[in-house]
Amino acid sequence: MGGGGGIFDPRTIESAKHTIADFMKTAFSQPNISTTAVICSAVVGLFAYEQYVYLNKKKGLPGPQFKIPIIGAFTDSLYPTFEGYMSKWKSGELSCVSVFDRFVVIASTCDLSRKILNAPVYAEPAVVDSMKHILCADNWVFLSGKSHVDYRKGLNVLFTRKALGIYIPVQDKVYKKHFAEWLSLNGEKGQYQLRFRELNMESSLRVFLGDHMSDEVASKISQEYFNITAALELVNFPIPLPGTKVYKAVQSRKYIVNQFVECIKDCRTRMANGGETKSMMDAWVRSMLDTEAELAAAGKPAPRKFDNREIALTILTFLFASQDATSSAMTWAFQLTADHPDVLHKIRSEQMKLREENPDQELTLELMEKSVYLRQVIKEVLRIRPPVLMVPYQTVREWPITPNYTVPKGSMVIPTTYPALHDPVAYPNPDNFDPDRWGTEGTAEKYPKNFMVFGNGPHHCLGKEYAVMHLMATLAEACMVLDWTHYRTDKSDDISIFATIYPQDGCIMSFEPRKSPASIST
Repeated sequence: MGGGGGIFDPRTIESAKHTIADFMKTAFSQPNISTTAVICSAVVGLFAYEQYVYLNKKKGLPGPQFKIPIIGAFTDSLYPTFEGYMSKWKSGELSCVSVFDRFVVIASTCDLSRKILNAPVYAEPAVVDSMKHILCADNWVFLSGKSHVDYRKGLNVLFTRKALGIYIPVQDKVYKKHFAEWLSLNGEKGQYQLRFRELNMESSLRVFLGDHMSDEVASKISQEYFNITAALELVNFPIPLPGTKVYKAVQSRKYIVNQFVECIKDCRTRMANGGETKSMMDAWVRSMLDTEAELAAAGKPAPRKFDNREIALTILTFLFASQDATSSAMTWAFQLTADHPDVLHKIRSEQMKLREENPDQELTLELMEKSVYLRQVIKEVLRIRPPVLMVPYQTVREWPITPNYTVPKGSMVIPTTYPALHDPVAYPNPDNFDPDRWGTEGTAEKYPKNFMVFGNGPHHCLGKEYAVMHLMATLAEACMVLDWTHYRTDKSDDISIFATIYPQDGCIMSFEPRKSPASIST
């Protein structure tokens, strides 16, 4: 792939251009050949050249034998199915597909997926083509190298143990509000996938932005964010023209960022006047003010100052990273615990034991840290139903990823999580929901490399502990005040893909007030 005279050699490309140009010039100069015939011949020639380029990149990889002219596998990417992904994973350690002009290589093994996640010299996160339009091209998530590392360091203060302790009471307030709404339905069954999403969205907004935002604006953002989720296909229409999903997502982003900026203005004023830290944004602004004061007192240069737009875009990326993935995990957590009453019983028993001196105590970080079995449950939920199946990267140079295959420069290369999380060596009986595999008698903790739920390498998820703690806290509070029932259908275990994964039937459930604690054996 890297030698002279290859398909990507500039001389080869120029030669092809001149050949086509000479053909067109000669064809049009022939008096007995119609313009239609010439154009048809040229189109056939271009299609043939497109196939040649595809097959040269494909080499011996599993994948379509030929590329559909121009669009490739666009329809498959527009309506992805879990079964389609599974067939690619099973076809080999690497497989390929082509969509429009994008050549895509998919890695299915744990080792190759980790290799991609840990090779910034060869590949960088690509998210999806639409994301630079939606999140803005100058967003920090698109940085690389030292600038990315330095930016991340400045955000670490937002996910410390102290910060997590501030967020849990905020989350608890949101949980109680939504649990009350569920109970007001008087046990009526319905699809709860969207209700879990609404709880998660409000929890995120209140943790990130506190009370600087009205309930009406928070509700509007929740609705607008649907447009962003809808634009998250692996490959989308590349230009945000009016009427396209990407265009709608861009308009929603503008609204959300503008609202965030107004919150930040309010936050800066309150923090400058010594206000109490009640949210992630408060913590960030307070940290910047303290650092600035410390450096000024020491006679050192002022630190880099983040403007309102930069802060708003960063919080948008936190929402982007947390919303769909955590909503997916929460949906599966409630469904799986309802389907496994023995697991739910153990969660309740642990919570009651930890709270025996004060059954009505508020959620705290310390309580969550002592909830060992509950953490095992959440890890098993994330393992058996990983919200994010794959993370797109793009090669910045030719990459001899295996002894037998070199990924062309500019290709999308995708590490996957599902196969590693269902490896029977690391997780015996991988399709069984078994939180005990994460306990002292289990073996799951012996294979940390397989647990790539939050990525790996320089771009691993910054808020992974926040996400786990949020899921733990939701179940911990729910099991103390609610009983829930899952109504299984023939689609309950089938997976639909809408940015992340969900049960195809939307998770049909009902909620009722929990029975008296005294009636539940511990």
